[in-house]
Amino acid sequence: MGQVLYPPSIIDVSGGVIFLAGPIQGASRWQDEAIRIIQELDETLNIACPRRPTLIMEEFGKAEYEAQVDWETHYLRKAGASGVVMFWLAKEFEHIPNRAYAQTTRFELGEWKVRHERDQAKLVIGIEPGFGNERYIRRRLGQDCPDVLICSSLQDTCSQAIKFFYQ
Repeated sequence: MGQVLYPPSIIDVSGGVIFLAGPIQGASRWQDEAIRIIQELDETLNIACPRRPTLIMEEFGKAEYEAQVDWETHYLRKAGASGVVMFWLAKEFEHIPNRAYAQTTRFELGEWKVRHERDQAKLVIGIEPGFGNERYIRRRLGQDCPDVLICSSLQDTCSQAIKFFYQ
């Protein structure tokens, strides 16, 4: 039975990890659905989910912020080395003033595009219709990473992540 890993605790797990990359702030709780889908299809996989299971209303302090970033970095690298980095680019659900939607996700997507090109990290991307700048992302990834599958549903994205996990 695989584990679902949440911040801030870093736990050593045997085997690879599917990392659920994508927007958190301003997004629906798409990660809950992705976990359900993956576990229904293959309950043996470890899933790293950066969205904590409980709602956090206050702003992270320095220590909490650094622990979150360190957790994400650890499991992104683990997934890149022995698993799959799965991006779901969910459309904006709730606007947060003074914050660009999916700002961290866009940075991470660029990073993992390059890691895929350079290191052959397994990368699966899904884009929900309505996600801003979808056309540009599809075009640029198609130019530089034609082997990266871009899905249009969360179900297909999760299914492809499982398939790539075993390749």
